[in-house]
Amino acid sequence: MSQQRILIIDDDPDIVKTLTANLELDGYAVWTAMTGNDGIAAVTIHAPHLVLLDLNLPDLDGIKVCQILRRVSGVPVIMLSARDTVADKLLGLECGADDYLVKPFNALELSARIRTVLRRARRTEPQGACRCGDIRLDYRTHEASVQGRDVSLTRTEFALLELFVSHAGETLSREFIQSQNWADSKLYSHSRAVDVHVQRLRKKIEENPQTPRIIMTVAGVGYRLEPTS
Repeated sequence: MSQQRILIIDDDPDIVKTLTANLELDGYAVWTAMTGNDGIAAVTIHAPHLVLLDLNLPDLDGIKVCQILRRVSGVPVIMLSARDTVADKLLGLECGADDYLVKPFNALELSARIRTVLRRARRTEPQGACRCGDIRLDYRTHEASVQGRDVSLTRTEFALLELFVSHAGETLSREFIQSQNWADSKLYSHSRAVDVHVQRLRKKIEENPQTPRIIMTVAGVGYRLEPTS
């Protein structure tokens, strides 16, 4: 496997220096950007496998950067921030981040989070495509469609929809969803992060996310995919 590329978008030179040294020791190729605009450009130029994105940047807020990245790329994003409230973490996830880590953080924890996100992004998948009711997933291209309409999904959203499709008609608890897609992330055991990702997915695949017909809520338990046909 070729060397994996990580882009750091952070304006603190000390943090960038430390992160770069640690990531290179872990065997990653590292690029850096000090502003949001430079980071967006670097994603296009270097096509990284993962982005470490600081929330506070001198030009664009990290939330805005993440939203822009989500329109132009499916690259996984781990947001780094000193803001540690649940509301801040959920805001980071709602804008499209795959994970959220609070500063100061342990280097070993960051390393574990990176491995988890990258593993999820490159998860071995069946060849070809599958259809479940009106949902069609192409595992080779990570493309999805619902009722013939193409849907642009992040890797996290695609993995979540894939999980629902593979368990169509079954009620999946939040704990099970967490264990399948975010087993190593402490955030998902202490917040509504799983619900946030489901809500984001619903906005893309449901005709009316407020009255969903595909991903149903099972009160007190979790969710169930009811494929339409």
